[in-house]
Amino acid sequence: MKELKTKDIRKELIRKYNDNEFRIIGNDTQESRTIEIQNARFLADHDWIIRKPNYEYFDRELQWYLNQSLNVNDIPGDTPMMWKACADKDGYINSNYGWCVFSSDNGNQYKSCLNKFLDDQHTREAIMIYNRPNMQTEYNKNGMHDFMCCQNVQYFINERDDKKYVDAIVNFRSNDAVFGYCNDYLWNVYILEMLAMDLSNMTHEDIQAGQIHWNAGSLHVYERHFKFLIKE
Repeated sequence: MKELKTKDIRKELIRKYNDNEFRIIGNDTQESRTIEIQNARFLADHDWIIRKPNYEYFDRELQWYLNQSLNVNDIPGDTPMMWKACADKDGYINSNYGWCVFSSDNGNQYKSCLNKFLDDQHTREAIMIYNRPNMQTEYNKNGMHDFMCCQNVQYFINERDDKKYVDAIVNFRSNDAVFGYCNDYLWNVYILEMLAMDLSNMTHEDIQAGQIHWNAGSLHVYERHFKFLIKE
């Protein structure tokens, strides 16, 4: 079966908008509409679906990720309202993805994944696990609302055209197609390139960063972002 690409996903979201295929979220006192693709699967061949990334902001978010701070007040510059809305009263959240993959408190996911490949380049166990079972109760601890969106990323070393590539399969619980995807994609490119470089240096082989295959249980556009969808 031919794999969809980002342009195909964009066309489908716009089609749903044009055809008024809305999904209602919220409750009786505060409902809103979304455009949603459930079980979205595609080749992430571009860094945007609906709106191009703010690269300056991503650089700031990346610094925060690499600092592994779980407090949004440590994001360099102004803290985005999105992060403030997720955080508890003291600014703490769950979803610092740098903490998720590099921290010993979350099982040294990056190191574990790298070591799996060093032991066996054909492994199916090279996975960085972001989410955890106790997210069911910790998502609203101390007044926060931050249920981790990324579940895990699985990696494979594959050969194409006599070259070795490390490819990624990204699995999301929930993914905002307008702003979230852009930053999530750039983060996954950063990690994929780091993993390829470390593997090359440690195995003395040329292993390049390869493809990113994207899976999202819910890929959506919120009603407040409908203005970014162009009617055709």
